[in-house]
Amino acid sequence: MTRVRTCALVWSLSMLAGAACAAPAAEESATPEDVVTKVWAAAKFLQNKGVSGISAFNSKDGPWVWKDSYVFVFDCRLDRMVAHPLRPDLVGRPIMQITDNNGRYIFNALCQAATQPRGGWVEYEWTKPGAGRTSRKLSYAVTADMAFSAGIQVGAGVYDDKLTPVVLNRLVETLADPDKYPAH
Repeated sequence: MTRVRTCALVWSLSMLAGAACAAPAAEESATPEDVVTKVWAAAKFLQNKGVSGISAFNSKDGPWVWKDSYVFVFDCRLDRMVAHPLRPDLVGRPIMQITDNNGRYIFNALCQAATQPRGGWVEYEWTKPGAGRTSRKLSYAVTADMAFSAGIQVGAGVYDDKLTPVVLNRLVETLADPDKYPAH
């Protein structure tokens, strides 16, 4: 999808939800379409590679880190972070008790969103790469179908002050079938 069509689609969806018009995203900012595409590709990558593919998501210089976003992998069933390219301190740690500055249980919501047929978006506060402070983040999560590893979820997000999960979930409905996205 071209940048012009992407911005027009996000603007149209924002108007549908009654949100204020947002200025076009800077080139260094990930778009919601980027996030959905990367998350679907990551889920397909893990479906094809299995557990041996997880280490690829721990590299901050790998294909799963772009602009101001990155793909992270977590296991809702086992309550742990499986891979995170920018926060290696979280890998292997329990996730269900992690809250944002507003007291929201981030991974409880992400796990619930990931179990929806096409995944879902969750809003919370998180530290934006390079910003050194928390920002409003909306992350999209889906469940990856991996042999011998039920419950692996994949997520990534955008930092935005105006979009809402409702608007972004409508966006997911307009995108192509996730089965058609190539794995890296």
